[in-house]
Amino acid sequence: MIASLLVANRGEIACRVFRTCHELGIRTVAVYSDADADALHARVADSAVRLPGSSPADTYLRGELIVKAAVAAGADAVHPGYGFLSENADFARAVLDAGLVWVGPSPEAIEAMASKTRAKELMAAAGVPLLAPLDPDAVTAKDLPVLVKASAGGGGRGMRIVRELVHLKDELAAASAEARSAFGDGTVFVEPYVENARHVEVQIVADGHGTVWALGTRDCSLQRRHQKVIEEAPAPGLGPETEQRLLSAATAAARTILYTGAGTVEFLVSTDRVGEDRVHFLEMNTRLQVEHPVTEAVFGTDLVALQLRVAEGGTLDGDPPAPSGHAVEARLYAEDPAQDWAPQTGTLHRLAVPGVRLDTGYGDGDTIGVHYDAMIAKVVAHAPTRAEAVRRLAGALERATVHGPVTNRDLLVRSLRHEEFTAARMNTAFYAHHLADLTEAAPDPYAPLAAALADAHGRSRFGGWRNLPSQPQSRRYLVAGEEHEVHYRHTRQGPAADGVQVVQAGADLVVLDIAGVRRKFAVSRYGDRVHVNGTTLTALPRFPAPEPDHAPGSLLAPMPGTVVRLAEGLAEGTPVRSGQPLIWLEAMKMEHKITAPASGTLTALRAAPGQQVEVGTLLAVVEPT
Repeated sequence: MIASLLVANRGEIACRVFRTCHELGIRTVAVYSDADADALHARVADSAVRLPGSSPADTYLRGELIVKAAVAAGADAVHPGYGFLSENADFARAVLDAGLVWVGPSPEAIEAMASKTRAKELMAAAGVPLLAPLDPDAVTAKDLPVLVKASAGGGGRGMRIVRELVHLKDELAAASAEARSAFGDGTVFVEPYVENARHVEVQIVADGHGTVWALGTRDCSLQRRHQKVIEEAPAPGLGPETEQRLLSAATAAARTILYTGAGTVEFLVSTDRVGEDRVHFLEMNTRLQVEHPVTEAVFGTDLVALQLRVAEGGTLDGDPPAPSGHAVEARLYAEDPAQDWAPQTGTLHRLAVPGVRLDTGYGDGDTIGVHYDAMIAKVVAHAPTRAEAVRRLAGALERATVHGPVTNRDLLVRSLRHEEFTAARMNTAFYAHHLADLTEAAPDPYAPLAAALADAHGRSRFGGWRNLPSQPQSRRYLVAGEEHEVHYRHTRQGPAADGVQVVQAGADLVVLDIAGVRRKFAVSRYGDRVHVNGTTLTALPRFPAPEPDHAPGSLLAPMPGTVVRLAEGLAEGTPVRSGQPLIWLEAMKMEHKITAPASGTLTALRAAPGQQVEVGTLLAVVEPT
């Protein structure tokens, strides 16, 4: 029996595992980097061990340090979570060699699936349908589009869609460089890219006594940068034959490698010209998935508890539990979908999503930094039907309190209510087709007035109305990139504004009567940032400071991060073309290209690989021709 368990991870998944451990009476041990010294997972664990440094390479990817921490803390088991070392066979062996229990599949099973090319060979031999890899040197225009894919790792790193043959060589090099940086292995391969397919996966749980459960399907088609955004169980709209094919293929995959524990087998499902579903094996993730809560909700089980039972040598029942209802999960990210999904950093002042399951690694007041993934939380709704679950999740997100950096909350709500999603007609190209509409700014037109009235109330309590308070007052706010100026007056009856009746104006609640309809506006302010219901505003000073002077064509860092590489041969005096990628930044596990704003000459280059930059740092200057 496991008495004390260390989670070799951080954030949301560490907190998730700790929750089950505490319910089972298992003591918990966290590891934390210097950047995570005050993180939630380190606070909720029974004990915690520091990993010196902040970058993943110095901390959560140092297997020898984690094993040493487990021994020092008296843990007798290690749970890897997901990401980092969760699919590293050498780490699993090191845990076992230290006399600790490894909560995961055998190192041999991990190795069998670690290389996507080797995995495809094994699955082909087991009769699992798949897309055969292509020889990169033999790809022709007839083969397009193709997908360049890293052989190691996951999470969308090292993946490129190629639609024009002329770009294949460059994308192979770029994908290899990204994979080498992320996983230490630059091996990539090429396979056909299936347009308009659905991403469907099967949850597997297997014990060491020959029992394999296939716990239904999940649809994970809504993705950005090949990373999932919204997931649900069961996958909607699959015919019984297709579903059985998926479950059988996943079970065969698990049995082929003598799998134990929880894992996921991922597939692409496409429809051919005659309306028949075609199933293609993608990969097997030999760990717990981010989206496991939707399966837990539908099957009424705790997958972490099952992992622990299997790791202790226990058995599964002969048949899995029966499914019930439908569950949908949305990943709440600190990112701006309208700005190429740019990750955001800063203080998360307040996070509350009542009425649904919330899995998070952050508490109120925590800082979202640059070193790790941009996911804030997973929000999960379960209901008897898909329509009810989708409605419940969208409503919970819409009413949620999320005060801090820019997030994808509005995108999630709009995605859940989009007609393609509600009709279950979505595929992996959903955001490629609809992103512009889904990210179109639609702030509440009365939010600036509510913010101004709340601010006026706060100032009036400290004598702010001394200077002719009956005269028209004004405030300026930046909302969705546009400046808004609002006007109001202070009368003996209270504040007044043209076109609306001010029913109540407090520092944190404003009630307006708008054409006979009373609306409530909850107002919270943190410095110059103001949150009014779901709209975020920036209060502008009366006398704005002059903008910093940058030469035309200056390339500024759009986010804090690390310069990972420069375009080949890039140097001052180099001619560049409009849109050409020049500099790659890595921030929060994502790479971002900085491109030339116009064709011309690179007259200054300030960026270098390995350089840490802040928002607005001058990287280069392109003088247009």
